[in-house]
Amino acid sequence: MNQLPIFVNLKDRKILLLGRGEMADAKKRLYERAGAVITDDENADGLVLAVVAVEDDDEAIAAVARLKAEGLLVNAVDRPALCDYTTPAIIDRDPVLIAIGTGGTSAGLAKALRQRLEQLLPASLGGLASALLAARERMQTIWPDAAARRKAIDAVFDPHCALDVMTDHAPEDVDAWLAQPHGQTRSQVIDFELASTDPDDLTLRQARWLGQADQIFASDDVPEQILDRARADAQRFTLSLWDEQPTTGLALRIRMKI
Repeated sequence: MNQLPIFVNLKDRKILLLGRGEMADAKKRLYERAGAVITDDENADGLVLAVVAVEDDDEAIAAVARLKAEGLLVNAVDRPALCDYTTPAIIDRDPVLIAIGTGGTSAGLAKALRQRLEQLLPASLGGLASALLAARERMQTIWPDAAARRKAIDAVFDPHCALDVMTDHAPEDVDAWLAQPHGQTRSQVIDFELASTDPDDLTLRQARWLGQADQIFASDDVPEQILDRARADAQRFTLSLWDEQPTTGLALRIRMKI
């Protein structure tokens, strides 16, 4: 690891940004999203970081040297050898942030990873984090011992458990977990229709459900190549047996779209 990833609180703090054009505009938007105050005045008081987004190489090198001499940490856009720090590709599920960095070696690779991971992570992840924060005192009451509390929290995030982090959740799911903190994982039933017989037409969410399901109830016209996307150990039943089979964990009911 040649860099230490950290999250910095920049709200209402001054960032020096030198340069104009597309590179500078992109950096300005990023830092403003974090609540920073952007200035191009090198003599401004209270500067905490500097960004050099200057096209000309000689001008950029001179600016970086000048700012480092003033004790500022500098990000030199597209010049990793001059950087004290780099800005990562970001997945924003406020308040959850996931940062992907390559040490400045390939912004394109970081972007590709962000795009792929962003499709996999549920949009409700930030809401789950906020609900857990709101329930902190309640959790401390249920598990006064910190080690027991950590163990319970770790367990509930596991695949197929009540707060599986790869599944969409509402804040009420946290309440339901805390209402029965020592009970079995709640059963969940998901119904969905297939748009076609081609497994490549599965949505990412449907593919994730198939990979997580404990039991699958499928109509007779659901093709085998779709069901092959499920976990190998998932129990399979025809949809006609739905009322006769007990369900535990996550159960899917799959139909073809008519």
